[in-house]
Amino acid sequence: MLPNWISSRFSTDLGIDLGTANTLIFAQGRGVVVNEPSVVAMHRDTHQVLKVGKEAKAMLGRTPGSIIALQPLKNGVIADFEGAEQMLRAFAQRAHNRRRMVHPRVVVGVPCGITQVEKRAIRDSAELAGARKVFLIEEPLAAAIGAGLPVQEATGRMIVDIGGGTTEVAVISLAGIVYSHSLRVAGDDMDEAIVQFLRRRYSLLVGNRSAENVKIQVGSAVPFQATRQVEVTGRNLATGLPHTIRVSDEDIREALRDTVNTIVEAVMVALEHTPPELSGDIAEHGIVLAGGGALLHGLDTLLSQKSHLPVHLADDPLTCVVRGAGKVLDELSLLQAVAEV
Repeated sequence: MLPNWISSRFSTDLGIDLGTANTLIFAQGRGVVVNEPSVVAMHRDTHQVLKVGKEAKAMLGRTPGSIIALQPLKNGVIADFEGAEQMLRAFAQRAHNRRRMVHPRVVVGVPCGITQVEKRAIRDSAELAGARKVFLIEEPLAAAIGAGLPVQEATGRMIVDIGGGTTEVAVISLAGIVYSHSLRVAGDDMDEAIVQFLRRRYSLLVGNRSAENVKIQVGSAVPFQATRQVEVTGRNLATGLPHTIRVSDEDIREALRDTVNTIVEAVMVALEHTPPELSGDIAEHGIVLAGGGALLHGLDTLLSQKSHLPVHLADDPLTCVVRGAGKVLDELSLLQAVAEV
């Protein structure tokens, strides 16, 4: 390991959103430089990394016996330590234009309420990937900072960050989290709900990648102005042969109903637990949605209807957490206030 005074000359500090579905990296002075699926493909025997990100995701479900393609994170925490470390190392080198003598400070977004063991796993992965110093920041707090909310003021703000593995609901005031709830229901569960619906309703077996594409094209929490349909191809469970059907947005809305209602219910519970002094602030400023799951059509409308509050979609919701993590690197006082060493 290089001495700090030497390594700092070669480093560009990084903010990292180590997500279940996607990993994003923010480099100081350059913005978001990595936005890739959290997937790594390795040789089964030697564990040599073959592909990471988009190229590895394309291999899911298609690999021969000698290769494993896996998602090393589950529900926002590390499920495969070696895979996470190898993936993070590859992404960090990509962020630094493949320079190896780089030992940056790193701020990593983590779900609320994870255990000390899970935090230790994330720290160890980042350090083994080359980090000089690792700070952890709770994802909803990072998302709020990335969304431009005045988190250091004495006013209450509610943020709902819907990622791939977790939904984080939090009320923030004075650079701290007053109330939070980490729900292990999010975008990946929407994909799985579509898989199960198509299997049950149409006897069609599809993979999660196909389900995700269906969700993006016709998934919604409230109806579109005009009916939408999409073709989906899978294996007919009765014949065992490839089969293509057309599904409508109404079908997929039904498939997603339970998952969406679970997220809405978590927001309603958070509102019930919010201190009265902060409830008025939330009534005035509304609820902010962040994360890739917030892009589900009409989710903001449904939440507004249920809560009777204004609901706003953050600018570029997919990058809120990583932009927030990157921003605290630029402000020492904010870093000290919100991050855990």
